[in-house]
This record gives sequence, C-alpha cells and structure tokens, in this order.
Amino acid sequence: MNTHEARLDALRKELKARGLDGFVIPISDEHMSEYVGGYAQRLAWLTGFGGSAGTAIVLTDAALSPAAAMLVDGRYTLQVRDQVDGRLYAYENVPATSVAAWLGAHAPAGARIGYDAWLHGSKWAQGVEQALAARGGALVAVEGNPVDTVWQDRPAPSDAPALVHPDRFTGEASEAKRAAVSEWLGAKGLDATVVTALDSIAWLLNIRGTDVERTPVALSYVIARADGTADVFIAPEKVTDELKRHLGNAVTIRDRAAFVAGLRELAGKRVAVDPERAVSAIFEELRKAGATLVEERDPTVLPKAVKNPVEQAGHRAAQARDGAAVTRFLHWLSVEAPKGEVTEMSAADKLQLCRQEAGDLRDLSFDTISGAGPNGAVVHYRVSDETNRTLEPNSVYLVDSGGQYPDGTTDITRTVWVGPDAPFAEVKDRFTRVLKGHIALALAVFPRGTAGSQLDVLARHALWQAGLDYAHGTGHGVGSFLSVHEGPQRIAKSGGGQAGTEQALLPGMFLSNEPGYYKTGEYGIRIENLILVEPRAIAGAEGEFYGFETLTHVPIERRLVDVALLSEGEIAWWNAYHARVLEIVGPQLSGPGSAAALAWLEAQCAPL
Repeated sequence: MNTHEARLDALRKELKARGLDGFVIPISDEHMSEYVGGYAQRLAWLTGFGGSAGTAIVLTDAALSPAAAMLVDGRYTLQVRDQVDGRLYAYENVPATSVAAWLGAHAPAGARIGYDAWLHGSKWAQGVEQALAARGGALVAVEGNPVDTVWQDRPAPSDAPALVHPDRFTGEASEAKRAAVSEWLGAKGLDATVVTALDSIAWLLNIRGTDVERTPVALSYVIARADGTADVFIAPEKVTDELKRHLGNAVTIRDRAAFVAGLRELAGKRVAVDPERAVSAIFEELRKAGATLVEERDPTVLPKAVKNPVEQAGHRAAQARDGAAVTRFLHWLSVEAPKGEVTEMSAADKLQLCRQEAGDLRDLSFDTISGAGPNGAVVHYRVSDETNRTLEPNSVYLVDSGGQYPDGTTDITRTVWVGPDAPFAEVKDRFTRVLKGHIALALAVFPRGTAGSQLDVLARHALWQAGLDYAHGTGHGVGSFLSVHEGPQRIAKSGGGQAGTEQALLPGMFLSNEPGYYKTGEYGIRIENLILVEPRAIAGAEGEFYGFETLTHVPIERRLVDVALLSEGEIAWWNAYHARVLEIVGPQLSGPGSAAALAWLEAQCAPL
C-alpha cells in the first residue's frame, strides 16, 4: 500500500467511525482562497494533487465503483493523471460534472455525506443537499475535519506578523477605504458586513503578510460597521505595535479564535455577506444568532480591482524591473539551453535568481510553470523531482512566472524555441496563431459596459480558423502586491459557472492577455502579457470607449513567428511593442557584464 493509498484508507476508517458514507475534500481554507497555507493543503496531502483548483469525493465503502473521484477543470486534465492514482480515484472534468452531479449519480441511497462548512460556500452546500435529498441522503456538516484527524503531522497555521503596507504603495489610506465601506453600508440600510477574503482584508486595512506562499496576506477576518468602526480578528502573535498604531482607535483588534463570538454579537443586525467569498459556516452562525442576512458582493472587490494612479505607477515600475530580470533570463537561456544541460528545475531557479538580483522581490507570485517539450502541454504544470526534464535541443520550452514586489504583482509567459536548428512548420503555425490572438486582444477597442466574455473570441479566432482551441480562460485580473488571480474581471468564454466573465471592464483594471495552444504529449504554447484597461479617445465617438495599455515588456520569441501569417497591422504592433521593450529594458542592461545581454535584446527587438 503506497502513501496516498494508506492515507485514503485511514480517512475511510475515520469516516466509518463517524457514521458517514462519504466526505468532500476541496482545495480551500476558511477564506475560500485559491492559494492556501500549508495547514489547509488537505487535498494535496490526501491525493498528491498539486494544482490550485480541484475537489476529491471519497465514499466510505471502498468496494463501490467508483469509490472516490477527483474533479478538476481543463487546466489540470493532464496534471491530475500524473499526480493522482487512477486506481484510487476516477478522473472527472469540471464543468462537465460537479460535486452535486457526481454524488447525485454515485452516492449510495440514503447516504450521509460529510463536509467541512468552513471550507465550502453556502450555495455549493445547497446544491449538494438537493442532489443528495433526491436519493434520500443528507449533507452533514462535520465537527472537526476528518482529514485533520488522520493527518498526524499537519503543519500549524503561520504565526508570522502582519505587515503594514505603506500609503506610498496603496495610494489611499485605510481610513478612506473603511469610510467608503461605511457609506456603502449606510446607503443600503445595513449595519455591518463580514469581510472574509484575505486579499480584501489586506486591501481594506492596508496590511500584508506571509501566511500563504505566493500571496502576501495575513490570516484574519474583519467585521466592518456602518458607523465606521471595524473589528479585525487575528492571532495575537501576529499583532505588532506598528500594526496597532497603523489601525488606530477605530479598529478593534481581537483574537482570531473569537470570530464566531463576533458573528454572534451581530444578533438583530442587518448584515451583508458575500456568498462567493464567505463559507457556509459563517451564514449558519449568523442565522443561529438571529441576524438578518443580506447577500451582497464584498464591497471592497470592485474598488480593489480598479487601481488608482499610484497603484498603476507602481505596477509599471515593478514591470520594468521584472522585464529586465526575465530578459536577462531569456538571454542566459539562449546561450545555455542549446547545450542540452539545462533542466526545468535549473531554469526555474535561474529565473528566480534573476528576479532576486533585480531588487525588491518579496516572493514569487505563483510557483513557476517551467515546462519542456510535452510538459509544456500541461497547462498548470508544476515541476518535481519525478517529472523534471532537460530542455532538449530543437524543442519547445514554456515558462510562466511572476514576482511579488511591494509596488506590483507580475505574471508573464514566454514560449521559447531551444535551437540550434530552425523550428518546424507546425510549431511556427501554432505559435503565430496564438500571437495573432494576443495581438488582437492587445489592440481591442470597446465601448463602456463591455464584459470579458465579449472580447474572448478575439484571442481564439485565428486558432478556431484552423480547428484549434485552448481549455482555459484568456485573461484574469491581477492584484496590486496581492493575488495574482484577482476578480471580479476576467476574459473567458461565458458560462460554465465561471465568475467574472460578465463583469464590465473598467479603466484601472489589470488583466492578463494569455491565449495558448497545447498538443498533448508534444509541446505547449502560451504568450502572456499583463494589460491595463484605459480610456481610449476616438474622434467622433458616440459614448465612452476603452482599450488596453500593455504593461509587460519582454521580447517575444521571434524565431517561432511565421511572418507570412501576420497582417501589416500585426507586424506594426510587433515592431512598436519591441521598440518599447528596448526603450524600457535596454537602459537596465547597460551595466558591467551586460553587453552580451544588451546585444541579444537589440537583436530580438529589431523590426520584423
């Protein structure tokens, strides 16, 4: 019995002892976070799956077929097969199925299926309850997560101190942000709102932390009131004198362990709760307390997404440093990779070193996706000792990475041809079609009120013409020294249960522009820059129109471009983009020992 089989067996024994017929294990924490701290990595511990989105369903009776399932979306269809034992779990695709649909089809009649109400949303729970009720079963909120019971060496939550994020980076004081929330509550006739998303709390209070790898947040909750006061619930060991001074008298600091008591104090109050960001347990505690629940989107979400001029300027500065770091890496790669000795791991390490040498790097913004050859076709591939490949000469290498800097969060993907021979025709064709989609989105001009779903087709059109597509969104929001994936905006196909596709794009929003193509077992292609929604002046325009400013400045692999497939306008975009890259990055490569990198950059940025 291997490690994950033994863990699954131990969990089944625990479920049986509790009288449960099954249990649902998501990637989540008490804040519905995408990326979670080590203490909350229950799914990875149980199954071996290392992605950022997925859910396991375990039925207690191992004799059932299937007795367990792993549900992932299109980003992870290959990765899940590499990491999760198919003898133990059936692979299921989202949105083709869901937890509710799977249990509705496979749970035993009358089954009692457990769930941790601190890890799931209330609407999710309602949907699963209905599916189980149709089979005479029930969804049961557990007291204490059964995975935690059998996970004997589970790490404790981080006790690192919360950090004050200065106004010179935020552009707005916390007092002003809290006043805006107070005004919002008053306008809606509400007494309070519960803010649970860690990035929302970080933005509202102008604090950051190191409690979650790759996302600079501090584990905490906030209850904000219409009178302008607020309570922050945070572990005492995380509170410093600087934090106390920063928060001031209007914010009461309370122990994180007192959060449930704080919810119960809202008895008789009208309380706003965000069903997309607050777990089911919070709704249940407020109901039991006698509060009136009003479902509203977290009032910090949209202001956080619309970056102010200080945040925009900070991001440009971070992008300039990051662009120089990635350019140095790509130059190094052009020299070393053709020798056949660079691996996915050594490349990722070198890229991180380049970022560290550029200055002010606080963390990566996510684990670097360093995919050589067939591993590049795994959309959210994560290199390990077992999967580490050499970048072979005459192959494709995809690297998707980013940095967390105090003035901005970066995210960039480049696809590289590892020489020395010329790329083969199919790869050039696919790369150029991805490039055409990237350029079409970069050049988009659209009226006020346009949602991301209405722009997504621009990035796919050239691929669709060749009968090709990709199974992920085209663009996600990005935070300001916060989450690399930030809502509510995104660019993707509509439907499929994906939030944000119908959010109107507004000036000040950061997004990614990242179409791709993936040939299973052979290679992957993605070109990603970050973009900023900005007003666009058009002579004679009837109404407000917007466009995008491209924020990322790193050369794109010119050897993979089939110029014959590009229009004059697309070539003009390429030339203008690379002239700007040279303008921004070139001066940063002028120091001692940089002559070769600068010469390489100049060659990469020469007009097509």
